[in-house]
Amino acid sequence: MVRRVSATEIEGMKLLGTFCYNPQKVFPVYFVLRVSKTPSASGYWKKQRPMTGVEAEWTPDNGKYKLYTEYGRELAGDDVGYWFTFDDLQEGEQVEVRMGISYVSTENARKNLDAEQPAGTTFDAIRTAAREQWDKDLGRIRVEGGTKEQQTVFYTALYHALIHPNLLSDVNGEYPLMERAGTGLTEGERYTVFSLWDTYRNLHQLMTLVYPERQREMLRSMVAMYDEWGWLPKWELYGRETFTMEGDPSIPVLVDSWMKGLRDFDVEKAYEAMRKSATTPGAQNRMRPDIDPYVERGYVPLGFYAGDLSGDNSVSHALEYYIADHALSLLADSLGKHDDAKLFRERSLGYRHYYSPESGTFRPITKEGEFLTPFDPQQGANFEAVPGFHEGSAWNYTFYVPHDVEGLAELMGGKRKFVEKLQRVFDEGLYDPANEPDIAYAYLFSYFRGEQWRTQLQTQRLLAEYFTTAPDGIPGNDDTGTMSAWAVFTMLGLYPDCPGEPFYTLTAPTFDRAEIDTDRGTLLIEKRGEGTIRRMTLGGKPLAKYRIGHDELLRGGQLTFELQNKR
Repeated sequence: MVRRVSATEIEGMKLLGTFCYNPQKVFPVYFVLRVSKTPSASGYWKKQRPMTGVEAEWTPDNGKYKLYTEYGRELAGDDVGYWFTFDDLQEGEQVEVRMGISYVSTENARKNLDAEQPAGTTFDAIRTAAREQWDKDLGRIRVEGGTKEQQTVFYTALYHALIHPNLLSDVNGEYPLMERAGTGLTEGERYTVFSLWDTYRNLHQLMTLVYPERQREMLRSMVAMYDEWGWLPKWELYGRETFTMEGDPSIPVLVDSWMKGLRDFDVEKAYEAMRKSATTPGAQNRMRPDIDPYVERGYVPLGFYAGDLSGDNSVSHALEYYIADHALSLLADSLGKHDDAKLFRERSLGYRHYYSPESGTFRPITKEGEFLTPFDPQQGANFEAVPGFHEGSAWNYTFYVPHDVEGLAELMGGKRKFVEKLQRVFDEGLYDPANEPDIAYAYLFSYFRGEQWRTQLQTQRLLAEYFTTAPDGIPGNDDTGTMSAWAVFTMLGLYPDCPGEPFYTLTAPTFDRAEIDTDRGTLLIEKRGEGTIRRMTLGGKPLAKYRIGHDELLRGGQLTFELQNKR
């Protein structure tokens, strides 16, 4: 819908949504648009069905668009709009177009426009302010060394990582309630676009480390969504829950921040929400509809639940629940709920049911409790439909037990067999750099003494191969900053490979020097030499381990890597 307000202003709305082919998940965006000069003519247009035999390009008189020149109220429908004509422009004269938007109302769109672009503010002034704000945000991490291309890749990735989640609330604090009609009011900021199946793995950890004030508001937004409709978000989009992908991904996000000391949110309410999704029977469970066999048997069998658009993803679902329950056990323990901590920790180890010695991978289990036969662990590598796995093969999921890497290695026959099999994933092209479940695979070598060099070689190779300044210089869909956050962390020399645990695994950094502004001061990361790590120090003291705690890292203040061109 579009409505003429004055000769230089229009307002209206458009219905958007249907993300991932879900026709019910729609939402309105309202707008107010102003032009800086009174037009010589203006009016509405509406797209029409083409006249018989007319296939010409867009022109006002070919019958494809109907123009209204004498109508002044509002116009609604599919493919409608408004046009302006300026016949009296002087050479070099410019017409500025300003727009404000809101997800609440046209009135709020106007308030946003007035607040963000006050009268008299020029286009150049707004552009300058935007550049200054981006320079300030990107400048929270300052790097030296590396090539010009590597620095471009790094700051492009950091820019991508800051795009989402984005603000949903207006300048007056109003926002659309989660999955409800009506308007809410926030004292801080309300965020939206929580692509959590992607971002729980690294994006929110980057926010916690470098942009904690934003992460804090994101955490509060997530808990407020539970208040409004009874569940934490899974894949929220402008106040609608799309239920895209699987798992219970809010849990590791909230727990990870809590364990790193970011605690300015209602943790008891958050825990209530987490426990609800972890214990509610499947028939009433919006987050875990297949939880019943997961609780009873420790795994989800094939055919129990195939209600999503990708068919049966039973193994993928369960692996996500194991990670969520591990994170929940950490929070329960932190809050003194030790019985819950034990319960959820035991549940998180159910991944063992899926390991098949015959295939050497995780393997779907039938309702009868038998491994699926026949079975090809490479099926699904090209995102074709495959029983048990979502958007990937068994190889993309088999090492996805970040909370019990040593236990998985024992299941596979010990350290040597684990490392050999993991190396095979890279050597035989079984690793997918654009697939979230295996995104941290390269860091798993570092859990075993003497194998850390493999992490360093692989992370350096993956950066060089998949992150460039070319048009295709990112491995597939960025997934609201997840791929970019992998690059940011990896180039800095540390990675949060187990969501929910307040640790980073170290690797050889890209830059000679990186200064990172945190809420506890500046963290300095330095590199001397090239190759793999020979020696590390933290705060001037020798560091022998390759996995380091968040608090320990920030207390140390300076992390120095000495590299050499041999293992």
